[in-house]
Amino acid sequence: MASIGDFIEKFTTAVDFQEPVEITPDTVFADLSQWDSLAALGVIVMFDMEYGKTITGETLMSCTTIHDLFALIG
Repeated sequence: MASIGDFIEKFTTAVDFQEPVEITPDTVFADLSQWDSLAALGVIVMFDMEYGKTITGETLMSCTTIHDLFALIG
């Protein structure tokens, strides 16, 4: 089972932030300055490649925080 810390590292890589951003389990990812459709696609691909899970944009939109996303891999 992955840890939330590992998940946050993978999320950060998937979104490809241009500047360092502090992300915690309680971070509302839609409020992040670089959150856009490409970031969402990166997270969808991350779920597939890193965790073998298929999620849709609708599933992504049903989540609010990083912890909500992390719970999807469970």
